[in-house]
Amino acid sequence: MTLPSSTEAVLATEPYLLVNNIEVIYDHVILVLKGVSLQVPRGKIVALLGANGAGKSTTLKSISTLLRAERGDVTKGTVEFNSQRVDHLTPSDLVRRGLSQVMEGRHCFEHLTIEENLMTGAYTRNISRAELNNSLDKVYSYFPRLKVRSRSLAGYTSGGEQQMCAIGRSLMANPSMILLDEPSMGLAPQIVEEIFEIVKDLNSKENVSFLLAEQNTSVALRYADFGYILENGRVVMEGEAQSLASNQDVKEFYLGISDVGKQSFRDIKFYRRRKRWLA
Repeated sequence: MTLPSSTEAVLATEPYLLVNNIEVIYDHVILVLKGVSLQVPRGKIVALLGANGAGKSTTLKSISTLLRAERGDVTKGTVEFNSQRVDHLTPSDLVRRGLSQVMEGRHCFEHLTIEENLMTGAYTRNISRAELNNSLDKVYSYFPRLKVRSRSLAGYTSGGEQQMCAIGRSLMANPSMILLDEPSMGLAPQIVEEIFEIVKDLNSKENVSFLLAEQNTSVALRYADFGYILENGRVVMEGEAQSLASNQDVKEFYLGISDVGKQSFRDIKFYRRRKRWLA
């Protein structure tokens, strides 16, 4: 198949993150990922899309090596970051190298204040108090709401504020790439837009690369440069974000839009996906 020249240009950029044909098994029995390959060019936003249970979070945890804490193992394939293989490293080693993950569900320390939560993000950095304060000021410049709530216990803040805190905590480690897992989960549409705008600003102003796993396909494809769609632990479609957003299958299965009127969901989803995506 011949790729469009614009897609070739994106893929021709040397990948900052390269996931090559990984397979993941939980508890030595359950096969979750089946030969997943993807790449994130430096300075780009790449969306990892799919329904709940498709394998998005597992893919991110495989990259950040947090998978081991959940009795999961990468049994095949490799992960490279900045041209070096990293799938054997610890999560803290990866953070020191500039790769950080914001997990699904935010996972703030509820008994700590917002500012104390942010400070924990810098634990891998050997920096002065002045440098720490500069990093904190940078986080507050992107998330002014956090500065207002800096003395509030994280457990008593809103879901949107906790998501901002989780991203801000990741920024305190001074990452060059962030794995962002389901940033829109449980949030009002207005807050979702606000968070994605901040992600866009971090990408354009700080040159932070992003791999974001997201069920909200519509929003993700508006902000991403490139996208991959997962189904049952496999990549079934990939392409430029704009191309995916206009693809008929993506519009029907993920955006709820059809150009051909009413059809049988069972017939379309079962037949067309098997025929066109998994052939």
